Amino acid sequence: MPLPFLTADRAFEVSGETSDDVALPFDDHDQWRRPYRPGPWRVGAAALLLLLASFVLLAAMVIAFTGAVSGAAVCFGLAAALIGCALRLLRVGAWVSRHGLRRVGFFSTTTVPWDRATHVRTVQQPVRWLGLPRTVQGQALVLHGRDGERLQLLTDHNADFLSRVEAFDRAADTVEAWGDEYRPAPVA
Repeated sequence: MPLPFLTADRAFEVSGETSDDVALPFDDHDQWRRPYRPGPWRVGAAALLLLLASFVLLAAMVIAFTGAVSGAAVCFGLAAALIGCALRLLRVGAWVSRHGLRRVGFFSTTTVPWDRATHVRTVQQPVRWLGLPRTVQGQALVLHGRDGERLQLLTDHNADFLSRVEAFDRAADTVEAWGDEYRPAPVA
């Protein structure tokens, strides 16, 4: 039984059907937002980490009831680390705002203001498959900076877009549109 009043998807219903790949609308362009939904591989990996964390928390509770406080503390710390990893994994991706473009990685975050970007384009190149060392031929959304820097934002083989070509195309077009709208015009 669908409950459309509980979701933000009701604005996108077309003849009674909803599309899972449509980005949600936002009014405030000053806040950082991901212009696409997290992919099923990323959400599934985070769900597995949270499931593992729940088992570790249960083990910590059992260990704490037996009186081994140091063992329980280690288990609580491990569970906290697993929960932190799951939350960080969900934040990974490209984020945009009126101020610039932000690429959030698992261990680092890079922010490039729009005035330092020359263009954002989709290119054909070897890309990493699910972030692993194996590379395959695919598409990548790349930001070119004024000082020659090149930042890869999205690929069609990462955890958000693997086997979802239309979602990658829509996300790349959205990020390119943000760049065209907020990047300053070149001085002639």
